[in-house]
Amino acid sequence: MTGRVQDTGADAVSRVVEEWRRERPDLDPSPIEVLGRLHRSFQLYQTRTSRPVAAAGLSLAGFDVLAALRRSGEPYRLTAGELAATGLVSSAGVTLRLDRLEGEGLIVRERDARDRRVVHCRLTPAGLRLIDRLFAEHLDNERRMLAALEPKERTQLAALLEKLERSLADAPGR
Repeated sequence: MTGRVQDTGADAVSRVVEEWRRERPDLDPSPIEVLGRLHRSFQLYQTRTSRPVAAAGLSLAGFDVLAALRRSGEPYRLTAGELAATGLVSSAGVTLRLDRLEGEGLIVRERDARDRRVVHCRLTPAGLRLIDRLFAEHLDNERRMLAALEPKERTQLAALLEKLERSLADAPGR
């Protein structure tokens, strides 16, 4: 045996923290208790979220584009820059995603009538039907993932995560 602990799935974060406390008692590994759990939770969330999206032939990024267009309201149309500004899609990856979605008949690109340099992306009827179906499934999936939390706990956790997000954004980087 090499001294490594096998991850059996039973509170791996607590095990990691205790190992660091044993090996480096001069350091406080308590941030791992929050951020390690957040990371592991995100990995599980991403895996469970991507399955139904992939089954529909989309990537999570494609799903995010369709969802942003749907949220924009009728006529379900945004420019590539507006899509990038939603924060869910990087500007570098927008064009590739739009090409794929257009090729699948889920969006169309349209030139602006007043300024031909501006191109709008709009959901097609097929894209609208797909995102409406997938988003309903997505919310059901998320409800199942949160089933162990009481409504009050969900509210508290959402508030704490909002605070954490601000803390992360405000933390000085190196």
